[in-house]
Amino acid sequence: MADTDLTESGATTLSELRKKHSENWGIAATMRSASIPYTEGGSQNVQSFVPMMFYEDEAFFIHGIEGGLRLWEQGDWRLNTILRMRFIDLPREVQNDIGGDTGDFGFQLKKQWGEGWYSDLDLLSDKDYRLHGVATLGKNIQGDSFDLNATISAIYKDADFNSFYYGLSEYRDEGVRLGAGVDVKAGFSGRYHVYSNLYLLGGAYATYFDSNVRHSPTISESWEGEVFAGFGFFNDNRVTGRREISTRPYVRVAHGWATPSNIGEIIAGDVEKDPYNNQLTSVFYGHPLSDKLFGIPLDIYLTPGIVWHWQSEVQSSSAEIVMAIKAYYTIDWPTKWRVGVAEGLSYVNHITYVEQTELDEKGYEPSHLLNYIDLSVDVNLGDLFGKPEWNKAWLGYSLHHRSAIFEKASQFGRIKGGSNYNTIYLQFDF
Repeated sequence: MADTDLTESGATTLSELRKKHSENWGIAATMRSASIPYTEGGSQNVQSFVPMMFYEDEAFFIHGIEGGLRLWEQGDWRLNTILRMRFIDLPREVQNDIGGDTGDFGFQLKKQWGEGWYSDLDLLSDKDYRLHGVATLGKNIQGDSFDLNATISAIYKDADFNSFYYGLSEYRDEGVRLGAGVDVKAGFSGRYHVYSNLYLLGGAYATYFDSNVRHSPTISESWEGEVFAGFGFFNDNRVTGRREISTRPYVRVAHGWATPSNIGEIIAGDVEKDPYNNQLTSVFYGHPLSDKLFGIPLDIYLTPGIVWHWQSEVQSSSAEIVMAIKAYYTIDWPTKWRVGVAEGLSYVNHITYVEQTELDEKGYEPSHLLNYIDLSVDVNLGDLFGKPEWNKAWLGYSLHHRSAIFEKASQFGRIKGGSNYNTIYLQFDF
Protein backbone atom coordinates (compact mmCIF):
# COMPACT_ATOMS: atom_id res chain seq x y z
CA MET A 1 0.00 0.00 0.00
CA ALA A 2 2.84 2.41 0.89
CA ASP A 3 4.63 1.61 -2.40
CA THR A 4 1.43 2.33 -4.36
CA ASP A 5 0.94 5.69 -2.62
CA LEU A 6 4.55 6.66 -3.29
CA THR A 7 4.25 5.75 -6.99
CA GLU A 8 1.02 7.70 -7.40
CA SER A 9 2.50 10.72 -5.58
CA GLY A 10 5.62 10.70 -7.75
CA ALA A 11 3.55 10.43 -10.94
CA THR A 12 1.34 13.34 -9.82
CA THR A 13 4.37 15.54 -9.10
CA LEU A 14 5.92 14.78 -12.48
CA SER A 15 2.61 15.37 -14.24
CA GLU A 16 2.26 18.80 -12.62
CA LEU A 17 5.83 19.67 -13.60
CA ARG A 18 5.11 18.74 -17.23
CA LYS A 19 1.97 20.90 -17.21
CA LYS A 20 4.05 23.95 -16.30
CA HIS A 21 2.23 27.24 -16.74
CA SER A 22 3.80 30.10 -18.64
CA GLU A 23 5.47 32.53 -16.24
CA ASN A 24 6.75 36.09 -16.22
CA TRP A 25 10.02 36.14 -18.11
CA GLY A 26 11.96 38.32 -20.52
CA ILE A 27 15.28 39.05 -22.18
CA ALA A 28 16.40 42.51 -23.25
CA ALA A 29 19.22 44.50 -24.82
CA THR A 30 19.77 48.03 -23.55
CA MET A 31 22.27 50.86 -23.88
CA ARG A 32 23.13 52.81 -20.74
CA SER A 33 24.65 56.29 -20.78
CA ALA A 34 25.88 58.03 -17.61
CA SER A 35 27.67 61.24 -16.76
CA ILE A 36 31.17 60.92 -15.30
CA PRO A 37 31.60 62.69 -11.95
CA TYR A 38 35.35 62.00 -11.63
CA THR A 39 38.07 64.56 -12.33
CA GLU A 40 40.21 61.91 -14.03
CA GLY A 41 39.94 61.68 -17.82
CA GLY A 42 38.51 64.06 -20.39
CA SER A 43 35.25 62.24 -21.15
CA GLN A 44 31.99 63.63 -19.81
CA ASN A 45 29.83 60.57 -20.50
CA VAL A 46 30.31 56.82 -20.66
CA GLN A 47 28.14 54.32 -22.53
CA SER A 48 27.70 50.63 -21.97
CA PHE A 49 25.73 47.81 -23.60
CA VAL A 50 23.77 45.98 -20.89
CA PRO A 51 22.01 42.67 -21.69
CA MET A 52 19.27 41.87 -19.17
CA MET A 53 17.19 38.88 -18.09
CA PHE A 54 13.88 38.84 -16.25
CA TYR A 55 12.16 35.99 -14.44
CA GLU A 56 10.04 35.52 -11.34
CA ASP A 57 8.37 32.62 -9.54
CA GLU A 58 7.44 31.82 -5.96
CA ALA A 59 11.06 31.41 -4.79
CA PHE A 60 13.45 33.08 -7.24
CA PHE A 61 13.62 36.29 -9.27
CA ILE A 62 15.80 38.09 -11.81
CA HIS A 63 14.99 41.75 -12.50
CA GLY A 64 17.43 43.12 -15.07
CA ILE A 65 20.64 43.85 -13.16
CA GLU A 66 19.59 42.18 -9.90
CA GLY A 67 18.32 38.84 -8.70
CA GLY A 68 17.68 36.92 -5.53
CA LEU A 69 15.78 34.40 -3.45
CA ARG A 70 12.66 34.90 -1.35
CA LEU A 71 13.57 33.84 2.18
CA TRP A 72 10.35 34.73 3.99
CA GLU A 73 6.94 36.17 3.13
CA GLN A 74 4.07 37.14 5.42
CA GLY A 75 1.19 39.25 4.18
CA ASP A 76 2.59 42.44 2.65
CA TRP A 77 6.12 41.81 3.99
CA ARG A 78 8.89 39.92 2.24
CA LEU A 79 12.57 39.23 2.99
CA ASN A 80 14.94 38.50 0.08
CA THR A 81 18.57 37.74 -0.44
CA ILE A 82 19.77 39.90 -3.30
CA LEU A 83 22.69 40.25 -5.73
CA ARG A 84 22.84 43.54 -7.65
CA MET A 85 25.19 44.87 -10.31
CA ARG A 86 26.58 48.37 -9.59
CA PHE A 87 28.12 50.57 -12.27
CA ILE A 88 31.36 52.50 -11.68
CA ASP A 89 31.19 55.39 -14.13
CA LEU A 90 34.84 56.09 -14.82
CA PRO A 91 36.06 57.15 -18.29
CA ARG A 92 36.08 54.14 -20.60
CA GLU A 93 39.85 54.59 -21.18
CA VAL A 94 40.60 53.57 -17.57
CA GLN A 95 37.73 51.16 -16.85
CA ASN A 96 39.76 48.08 -17.73
CA ASP A 97 42.55 49.18 -15.35
CA ILE A 98 40.02 49.46 -12.53
CA GLY A 99 38.40 46.13 -13.38
CA GLY A 100 34.96 47.12 -14.62
CA ASP A 101 31.77 47.36 -12.61
CA THR A 102 31.02 45.39 -9.50
CA GLY A 103 28.31 43.41 -7.74
CA ASP A 104 26.84 43.82 -4.27
CA PHE A 105 25.12 41.18 -2.17
CA GLY A 106 22.99 41.25 0.95
CA PHE A 107 19.40 41.32 2.19
CA GLN A 108 16.28 43.24 1.20
CA LEU A 109 13.18 43.81 3.32
CA LYS A 110 10.18 44.76 1.16
CA LYS A 111 6.77 46.10 2.20
CA GLN A 112 3.72 46.58 -0.05
CA TRP A 113 1.52 49.50 1.02
CA GLY A 114 -1.29 49.18 -1.53
CA GLU A 115 -2.26 51.01 -4.73
CA GLY A 116 1.18 50.31 -6.20
CA TRP A 117 3.17 51.90 -3.36
CA TYR A 118 6.03 49.92 -1.79
CA SER A 119 9.19 50.41 0.28
CA ASP A 120 12.50 48.55 0.27
CA LEU A 121 15.28 48.47 2.84
CA ASP A 122 18.53 46.96 1.50
CA LEU A 123 21.70 46.14 3.43
CA LEU A 124 24.47 45.39 0.93
CA SER A 125 28.19 44.71 0.74
CA ASP A 126 30.73 44.36 -2.02
CA LYS A 127 33.13 41.40 -2.10
CA ASP A 128 35.52 43.17 0.31
CA TYR A 129 32.74 44.00 2.80
CA ARG A 130 32.46 47.70 2.10
CA LEU A 131 28.93 48.38 3.28
CA HIS A 132 26.06 50.51 2.07
CA GLY A 133 22.35 50.61 2.74
CA VAL A 134 19.48 51.76 0.53
CA ALA A 135 16.05 52.94 1.74
CA THR A 136 13.59 53.25 -1.18
CA LEU A 137 10.03 54.49 -1.57
CA GLY A 138 8.51 53.42 -4.89
CA LYS A 139 5.31 53.50 -6.91
CA ASN A 140 4.32 51.00 -9.62
CA ILE A 141 1.93 52.30 -12.28
CA GLN A 142 0.39 49.85 -14.75
CA GLY A 143 -1.53 50.72 -17.87
CA ASP A 144 -2.99 48.67 -20.70
CA SER A 145 0.29 48.82 -22.66
CA PHE A 146 2.92 50.05 -20.20
CA ASP A 147 4.51 49.50 -16.77
CA LEU A 148 6.21 52.38 -14.93
CA ASN A 149 8.22 52.25 -11.69
CA ALA A 150 9.14 55.57 -10.01
CA THR A 151 11.47 55.61 -6.98
CA ILE A 152 13.31 57.88 -4.56
CA SER A 153 16.12 56.45 -2.42
CA ALA A 154 18.45 57.45 0.39
CA ILE A 155 21.79 55.62 0.06
CA TYR A 156 24.06 55.37 3.11
CA LYS A 157 27.71 54.52 2.37
CA ASP A 158 30.29 53.79 5.03
CA ALA A 159 33.73 55.44 5.00
CA ASP A 160 35.47 52.49 3.34
CA PHE A 161 32.88 52.46 0.55
CA ASN A 162 33.17 56.21 -0.09
CA SER A 163 36.97 56.15 0.04
CA PHE A 164 37.32 53.24 -2.35
CA TYR A 165 34.70 54.10 -4.99
CA TYR A 166 34.74 57.91 -4.87
CA GLY A 167 38.02 58.84 -3.20
CA LEU A 168 39.81 56.19 -5.31
CA SER A 169 41.94 55.52 -2.25
CA GLU A 170 43.30 52.22 -3.60
CA TYR A 171 43.02 52.90 -7.33
CA ARG A 172 45.38 55.86 -7.65
CA ASP A 173 48.29 57.45 -5.75
CA GLU A 174 46.34 60.72 -5.60
CA GLY A 175 43.31 58.98 -4.03
CA VAL A 176 41.95 60.21 -0.69
CA ARG A 177 40.15 58.89 2.37
CA LEU A 178 36.55 60.04 2.74
CA GLY A 179 34.02 59.87 5.54
CA ALA A 180 30.63 58.20 5.40
CA GLY A 181 27.64 59.94 3.83
CA VAL A 182 24.14 59.70 2.37
CA ASP A 183 23.30 60.17 -1.34
CA VAL A 184 19.80 60.84 -2.68
CA LYS A 185 18.72 59.10 -5.91
CA ALA A 186 15.45 59.52 -7.80
CA GLY A 187 14.12 58.42 -11.16
CA PHE A 188 11.98 55.97 -13.09
CA SER A 189 12.13 52.92 -15.33
CA GLY A 190 9.47 51.32 -17.49
CA ARG A 191 8.50 49.30 -20.51
CA TYR A 192 6.00 49.83 -23.34
CA HIS A 193 4.23 47.07 -25.25
CA VAL A 194 4.76 47.42 -29.02
CA TYR A 195 3.52 44.16 -30.53
CA SER A 196 3.12 40.58 -29.38
CA ASN A 197 6.23 39.79 -27.27
CA LEU A 198 8.12 42.98 -28.28
CA TYR A 199 8.57 45.79 -25.74
CA LEU A 200 10.54 49.02 -25.54
CA LEU A 201 12.46 49.69 -22.30
CA GLY A 202 13.75 52.94 -20.84
CA GLY A 203 14.59 54.85 -17.70
CA ALA A 204 16.39 57.82 -16.17
CA TYR A 205 17.91 58.47 -12.72
CA ALA A 206 19.76 61.30 -11.00
CA THR A 207 21.97 60.98 -7.90
CA TYR A 208 22.97 63.86 -5.60
CA PHE A 209 26.19 63.02 -3.75
CA ASP A 210 26.81 63.50 -0.04
CA SER A 211 29.02 66.40 1.07
CA ASN A 212 32.15 64.26 1.57
CA VAL A 213 31.97 63.02 -2.03
CA ARG A 214 31.08 66.47 -3.44
CA HIS A 215 34.17 68.03 -1.84
CA SER A 216 36.57 65.23 -2.74
CA PRO A 217 39.46 66.26 -5.06
CA THR A 218 38.71 63.16 -7.15
CA ILE A 219 35.12 64.30 -7.91
CA SER A 220 34.21 67.25 -10.13
CA GLU A 221 30.39 67.10 -10.03
CA SER A 222 27.72 67.22 -7.33
CA TRP A 223 25.28 65.20 -9.45
CA GLU A 224 25.41 62.11 -11.60
CA GLY A 225 22.77 61.30 -14.21
CA GLU A 226 22.07 58.08 -16.09
CA VAL A 227 19.63 57.02 -18.79
CA PHE A 228 19.04 53.70 -20.52
CA ALA A 229 16.96 52.58 -23.47
CA GLY A 230 16.49 49.38 -25.43
CA PHE A 231 14.10 46.63 -26.40
CA GLY A 232 13.16 43.23 -25.11
CA PHE A 233 11.03 40.13 -25.55
CA PHE A 234 8.63 39.38 -22.70
CA ASN A 235 5.84 36.99 -21.81
CA ASP A 236 3.30 39.33 -20.21
CA ASN A 237 0.54 37.33 -18.54
CA ARG A 238 -1.65 40.46 -18.37
CA VAL A 239 -1.74 40.32 -22.19
CA THR A 240 -1.60 36.61 -23.03
CA GLY A 241 -3.02 35.13 -19.84
CA ARG A 242 -1.60 32.09 -18.06
CA ARG A 243 -1.78 28.88 -20.04
CA GLU A 244 -0.38 25.37 -19.95
CA ILE A 245 2.63 24.88 -22.24
CA SER A 246 3.99 21.81 -23.99
CA THR A 247 7.68 22.54 -23.24
CA ARG A 248 9.24 19.92 -20.98
CA PRO A 249 12.00 20.50 -18.41
CA TYR A 250 15.35 18.91 -19.19
CA VAL A 251 18.80 18.04 -17.88
CA ARG A 252 21.80 18.40 -20.19
CA VAL A 253 25.24 16.88 -19.55
CA ALA A 254 28.10 18.02 -21.80
CA HIS A 255 31.84 17.65 -22.21
CA GLY A 256 33.94 20.02 -24.26
CA TRP A 257 37.36 20.99 -25.53
CA ALA A 258 38.87 24.48 -25.66
CA THR A 259 39.87 26.11 -28.94
CA PRO A 260 41.81 29.34 -29.65
CA SER A 261 39.53 29.90 -32.68
CA ASN A 262 36.96 32.69 -32.50
CA ILE A 263 33.24 32.16 -32.91
CA GLY A 264 33.24 33.14 -36.61
CA GLU A 265 36.01 30.68 -37.43
CA ILE A 266 34.22 27.90 -35.56
CA ILE A 267 30.95 28.47 -37.42
CA ALA A 268 32.92 28.44 -40.70
CA GLY A 269 34.50 25.09 -39.75
CA ASP A 270 38.01 26.48 -39.24
CA VAL A 271 38.69 25.09 -35.77
CA GLU A 272 42.17 25.20 -34.22
CA LYS A 273 43.02 22.65 -31.55
CA ASP A 274 44.13 23.84 -28.12
CA PRO A 275 47.71 22.52 -27.75
CA TYR A 276 47.18 21.90 -24.03
CA ASN A 277 43.85 20.07 -24.47
CA ASN A 278 41.99 22.07 -21.83
CA GLN A 279 38.53 20.60 -21.17
CA LEU A 280 35.28 21.27 -19.33
CA THR A 281 32.25 19.31 -18.15
CA SER A 282 28.89 20.98 -17.62
CA VAL A 283 25.43 20.21 -16.28
CA PHE A 284 22.48 22.45 -17.24
CA TYR A 285 18.86 22.37 -16.14
CA GLY A 286 16.15 23.66 -18.48
CA HIS A 287 13.19 25.29 -16.74
CA PRO A 288 10.28 25.70 -19.21
CA LEU A 289 9.01 29.24 -19.81
CA SER A 290 7.04 29.21 -23.05
CA ASP A 291 6.41 27.25 -26.24
CA LYS A 292 5.83 30.27 -28.50
CA LEU A 293 7.41 33.62 -29.37
CA PHE A 294 5.60 35.95 -31.80
CA GLY A 295 3.32 32.99 -32.50
CA ILE A 296 6.28 30.91 -33.74
CA PRO A 297 6.69 27.48 -32.08
CA LEU A 298 9.82 28.03 -29.98
CA ASP A 299 10.63 26.21 -26.76
CA ILE A 300 11.91 28.85 -24.32
CA TYR A 301 13.80 27.93 -21.14
CA LEU A 302 15.52 29.51 -18.19
CA THR A 303 18.70 27.46 -18.04
CA PRO A 304 21.08 27.66 -15.05
CA GLY A 305 24.26 25.61 -15.32
CA ILE A 306 27.36 24.54 -13.43
CA VAL A 307 30.60 24.10 -15.39
CA TRP A 308 33.82 22.48 -14.20
CA HIS A 309 37.06 23.39 -15.97
CA TRP A 310 39.50 20.54 -15.50
CA GLN A 311 43.07 20.96 -14.33
CA SER A 312 45.80 20.80 -16.98
CA GLU A 313 49.52 21.52 -17.18
CA VAL A 314 48.75 25.25 -17.76
CA GLN A 315 45.73 25.85 -15.48
CA SER A 316 44.22 24.79 -12.20
CA SER A 317 40.68 23.48 -12.02
CA SER A 318 37.95 26.09 -11.66
CA ALA A 319 34.18 26.41 -11.44
CA GLU A 320 31.91 28.44 -13.69
CA ILE A 321 28.28 29.41 -13.01
CA VAL A 322 25.92 30.28 -15.87
CA MET A 323 22.43 31.76 -16.00
CA ALA A 324 20.80 32.13 -19.41
CA ILE A 325 17.58 32.04 -21.41
CA LYS A 326 17.56 29.53 -24.28
CA ALA A 327 15.29 29.03 -27.29
CA TYR A 328 14.94 25.84 -29.40
CA TYR A 329 13.35 25.55 -32.83
CA THR A 330 12.38 22.02 -33.89
CA ILE A 331 12.68 20.77 -37.49
CA ASP A 332 10.98 17.47 -38.33
CA TRP A 333 12.96 16.43 -41.42
CA PRO A 334 14.28 13.87 -42.17
CA THR A 335 14.26 13.09 -38.45
CA LYS A 336 13.37 15.37 -35.58
CA TRP A 337 16.25 17.75 -34.78
CA ARG A 338 16.60 21.20 -33.20
CA VAL A 339 18.70 24.33 -33.39
CA GLY A 340 19.13 26.39 -30.23
CA VAL A 341 20.59 29.66 -28.99
CA ALA A 342 21.07 30.93 -25.44
CA GLU A 343 22.01 34.34 -24.06
CA GLY A 344 23.02 35.05 -20.47
CA LEU A 345 25.80 35.63 -17.96
CA SER A 346 28.80 33.53 -16.96
CA TYR A 347 31.01 33.86 -13.88
CA VAL A 348 34.23 31.85 -13.47
CA ASN A 349 36.21 31.85 -10.23
CA HIS A 350 39.61 31.40 -11.96
CA ILE A 351 40.29 32.73 -15.45
CA THR A 352 40.98 29.80 -17.78
CA TYR A 353 44.20 29.50 -19.76
CA VAL A 354 42.66 29.93 -23.21
CA GLU A 355 40.89 33.10 -22.06
CA GLN A 356 43.86 34.54 -20.18
CA THR A 357 46.19 33.96 -23.13
CA GLU A 358 43.95 35.81 -25.59
CA LEU A 359 43.50 38.79 -23.27
CA ASP A 360 47.23 38.95 -22.47
CA GLU A 361 47.96 39.20 -26.20
CA LYS A 362 45.55 42.15 -26.45
CA GLY A 363 46.78 43.87 -23.28
CA TYR A 364 43.53 43.55 -21.28
CA GLU A 365 42.88 42.75 -17.65
CA PRO A 366 40.45 39.76 -17.66
CA SER A 367 36.96 39.83 -16.17
CA HIS A 368 35.48 36.98 -14.17
CA LEU A 369 31.97 38.02 -15.27
CA LEU A 370 31.28 37.86 -19.01
CA ASN A 371 28.42 37.54 -21.45
CA TYR A 372 27.46 33.93 -22.27
CA ILE A 373 26.24 32.50 -25.57
CA ASP A 374 25.34 28.88 -26.33
CA LEU A 375 24.74 27.76 -29.92
CA SER A 376 23.55 24.19 -30.38
CA VAL A 377 22.18 21.61 -32.77
CA ASP A 378 20.87 18.20 -31.69
CA VAL A 379 18.95 15.20 -32.97
CA ASN A 380 16.27 13.13 -31.29
CA LEU A 381 17.68 9.65 -30.55
CA GLY A 382 14.26 7.98 -30.68
CA ASP A 383 13.68 9.22 -34.24
CA LEU A 384 17.25 8.53 -35.29
CA PHE A 385 17.25 4.88 -34.21
CA GLY A 386 13.53 4.14 -34.54
CA LYS A 387 13.11 3.53 -30.80
CA PRO A 388 10.09 5.40 -29.35
CA GLU A 389 11.34 4.74 -25.81
CA TRP A 390 14.31 7.06 -26.58
CA ASN A 391 12.14 9.98 -27.73
CA LYS A 392 13.03 12.02 -24.64
CA ALA A 393 16.77 11.83 -25.34
CA TRP A 394 18.78 14.16 -27.62
CA LEU A 395 22.38 13.97 -28.81
CA GLY A 396 23.95 17.25 -29.81
CA TYR A 397 26.77 19.71 -30.30
CA SER A 398 27.00 23.09 -28.57
CA LEU A 399 29.42 26.01 -28.61
CA HIS A 400 30.16 27.25 -25.09
CA HIS A 401 31.12 30.92 -25.56
CA ARG A 402 32.19 33.63 -23.08
CA SER A 403 32.87 37.13 -24.36
CA ALA A 404 32.82 40.82 -23.38
CA ILE A 405 30.80 42.28 -26.31
CA PHE A 406 33.66 44.05 -28.12
CA GLU A 407 34.58 46.63 -25.45
CA LYS A 408 30.97 47.88 -25.33
CA ALA A 409 30.20 46.68 -21.78
CA SER A 410 31.71 48.32 -18.71
CA GLN A 411 30.31 45.56 -16.48
CA PHE A 412 32.65 43.13 -18.28
CA GLY A 413 35.73 45.32 -17.84
CA ARG A 414 35.55 47.04 -21.25
CA ILE A 415 37.53 44.26 -22.94
CA LYS A 416 37.42 42.41 -26.26
CA GLY A 417 37.86 38.67 -26.23
CA GLY A 418 36.86 35.58 -24.28
CA SER A 419 36.91 31.82 -24.74
CA ASN A 420 35.28 29.07 -26.81
CA TYR A 421 34.70 25.38 -26.16
CA ASN A 422 33.29 22.82 -28.59
CA THR A 423 31.09 20.44 -26.59
CA ILE A 424 29.14 17.22 -27.14
CA TYR A 425 26.06 16.63 -24.98
CA LEU A 426 23.22 14.33 -24.05
CA GLN A 427 19.96 16.01 -23.10
CA PHE A 428 17.06 14.29 -21.38
CA ASP A 429 13.49 15.61 -21.23
CA PHE A 430 11.35 14.54 -18.31
